[in-house]
Amino acid sequence: MPTSIALFKFVGTISLGLLTGVSYTLSTQSLPSLLTLPSAKPAAYTLRQTARLATLHITALSTISCLSLGLAFALSPSRTRHPYLLWTSLIAASSGALNFAMDKSMRQRVVKDEVGEVNGEQVEKRARDQQWIEFLRMGVSGAGFVMGVVGIWGDGA
Repeated sequence: MPTSIALFKFVGTISLGLLTGVSYTLSTQSLPSLLTLPSAKPAAYTLRQTARLATLHITALSTISCLSLGLAFALSPSRTRHPYLLWTSLIAASSGALNFAMDKSMRQRVVKDEVGEVNGEQVEKRARDQQWIEFLRMGVSGAGFVMGVVGIWGDGA
């Protein structure tokens, strides 16, 4: 059983690190370069596709991390059960929950884009909003990743 607990800890921490990397790449490279496209229509399409794929990967990584760390906490014997597993699991869940907050506001704007009318200022605002959320997610998941690495190091796993 200790080997499976260590495996859950490593999988959860690595998934949290990958989640941090995805958010970092989106916020510093993908979304800013999207704003350099020559017209609003390709920018709107690319933003929509980027958001769709990012949501898919972010949700998967957040779920894997949250479940792995939560299972490691639940399966640990009470004498070795450390609260950092619970905290990092909650951080992973909150990092993934940012998608739901973002999706609610984005859905109302996407309906206008489906009609065919694309306003460059609205596309830029959506890209900047998503970039800000990715910066926030990067900070939250990065803090959880650091907490997980220090926790694993302290456990000696």
